[in-house]
Amino acid sequence: VQVVESGGGLVQPGGSLRLSCATFGLAFNFSRVAMSWYRQAPGQGRELVAHSTSTISSTNYADSVKGRFTISRDSAKNTMYLQMNTLKPEDTAVYYCYVPSVGSWGQGTQVTVSS
Repeated sequence: VQVVESGGGLVQPGGSLRLSCATFGLAFNFSRVAMSWYRQAPGQGRELVAHSTSTISSTNYADSVKGRFTISRDSAKNTMYLQMNTLKPEDTAVYYCYVPSVGSWGQGTQVTVSS
């Protein structure tokens, strides 16, 4: 299974970005696959940002992003998104997509929040 993230970039504090996670080669119905977003800031460990269970109605967010980040999915494109609003400098990190059922990580996409 291949996982490819995109959509990162440089944004000013208070701005927004939408990350994409495209999956290729899943043997299961995309809508039934749990998927997660993680991030890793310089010098820190990888932390869970948001998790979507097999049903889109069940999502969990880290306290640090709750109310600002939102997961969505497009089953026709086998793609998960992370809408990030009201970005803060502390959101600066490499963001990774992860499919737990197959243990697949993407290569990551850099998000930098700076004025």
